[in-house]
Amino acid sequence: MFQLFVYTRKLKATILKATNNEDRTARDLQLLNMFPLTVENKHVAQLLLSTGTCPRCIFRFCGVDFHAPYKLPYKELLRELQKFLEAEEDESVSEVPNPPPKKIRLQEPEDQIDGMDSLSQNGEGKLSVTEDGSSSSKNSNLNVCNVCLGILQDFCEKEFIKKVCQKVEASGFEFTNLVLSVSFPPQLSVREVRSFTFIKLYVKKQSLSLGRNDIVQLKEAYKWITHPLFSEELGVPIDGKSLFEVSVVFAHPETVEDCHFLRAICPDCFKPAKNKQSVFTRMAVMKALNKIKEEDFCKQFPCPPNSPKAVCTVLEIECAHGAVFVAGRYNKYSRNLPQTPWIIDGERKLESSVEELISDHLLKVFKAESFNFSSSGREDVDVRTLGNGRPFAIELVNPHRVHFTSQEIKELQQKINNSSNKIQVRDLQLVTREAIGHMKEGEEEKTKTYSALIWTNKAIQRKDIEFLDDIKDLNIDQKTPLRVLHRRPLAVRTRIIHSMETRYVDEHHFRLYLKTQAGTYIKEFVHGDFGRTKPNIGSLMDVTADILELDVESVDVDWPPALDD
Repeated sequence: MFQLFVYTRKLKATILKATNNEDRTARDLQLLNMFPLTVENKHVAQLLLSTGTCPRCIFRFCGVDFHAPYKLPYKELLRELQKFLEAEEDESVSEVPNPPPKKIRLQEPEDQIDGMDSLSQNGEGKLSVTEDGSSSSKNSNLNVCNVCLGILQDFCEKEFIKKVCQKVEASGFEFTNLVLSVSFPPQLSVREVRSFTFIKLYVKKQSLSLGRNDIVQLKEAYKWITHPLFSEELGVPIDGKSLFEVSVVFAHPETVEDCHFLRAICPDCFKPAKNKQSVFTRMAVMKALNKIKEEDFCKQFPCPPNSPKAVCTVLEIECAHGAVFVAGRYNKYSRNLPQTPWIIDGERKLESSVEELISDHLLKVFKAESFNFSSSGREDVDVRTLGNGRPFAIELVNPHRVHFTSQEIKELQQKINNSSNKIQVRDLQLVTREAIGHMKEGEEEKTKTYSALIWTNKAIQRKDIEFLDDIKDLNIDQKTPLRVLHRRPLAVRTRIIHSMETRYVDEHHFRLYLKTQAGTYIKEFVHGDFGRTKPNIGSLMDVTADILELDVESVDVDWPPALDD
């Protein structure tokens, strides 16, 4: 099934790619005749390009907020931008009848800066992705953007997208959609603010306004360009709610110190965190940039930002799938099997557990990295769970396989049941994270039914136990039992014994069937735990009582839904 799934996805990708190529060709030809910049923002574009800013970042600063222009190949963008800037000088704002409103409008600044007329000589550098995921420029003549540090240059081109997709395909994950997560170096925010401040100085001369909100965010522009390319290459849609995530982490060691001056000015924004390798996180840098005064910022950072020698590197390309959840009910037939691994001081006391007998099979089939087991209560190692069983749920972390038919789940359940005579599983099914909450909702208000074999020190007759059948909704106070005091806080808990039914065995033994509030310590209710549970069977009968066997007959939680055999 998995091979068929992959083949189907690749077939869809081929069809989608052919269709998109035709659409893109027609669209690109149309765009070449509709360049998104006008003479109103020509001088901003010329100013930015002369200082080392790439065409796509120029679009961002000029407020171009529709997607199509960003998607043109980089070489074409650069060529069209150069044509636009080399147009006749008489194309000025004053000569344009009824110019359309723009987010940035600017006339020729009175003071030309050196190099305004010399356009950037952007090379044709190519990026290569090494086996460890890092990337570098093959052409040292590549003019790296002084704002995005190359993110919106070759890292948006098909060559790079294909290399990422190759890693995705090789990861072995099953997916029908994906979400793309990108992490940019925090110094990009510093450089963007500096370029914004640089442009604003010229806009201010014309008494025009320029707001930070007018600038298209780098991450937005990157997604506009790359999402269609990823979707086309992999043959699946990009979906922000997808459980399958492809994350690309960029870094730029050459400019890592761009942020350091902020710590001296705003030390409160950069506090060490245990799970962070550096205090210069994107959030911390943004917080500092919002607090710092513009004049202080201008004194500390060059205007405009310098062009780096190298493009960003790709620290990692990782794939991960959100957890999937499997639920069911289990029966435990052994009196020598703990629910979870029994390990004391690093030493395993018993060879297996309910958790492991179930989860080992799920881990293998779902190809998950790890799991988390939870259940509606727990039984002691020497207690059986009978009847319809105890509800449980297992979280499978980062599973590589996630698509199963109902028949495959039934076969998996049968495989678990055939592997051991100590447990049985029923109603095995895939559930959502939210659905697991039903298992825990009102857990202490639920009821549980038990059967216990009781021993008494005194000889008893049938009439000595009959009065227990008439007791209803008995309130008992239970101080935390001695046997669990090492892992539970000391407290007195009130619990309810809803009903009891007795069956005489012999003069020292009888069967006791109880329906109780969930969370009741049954063993302690029988023997009293040295007076820590009051009342108890011993005190009610005026004997010394102890429990020899205990079975859970039912756990009255209506979850997960019962399935047909």
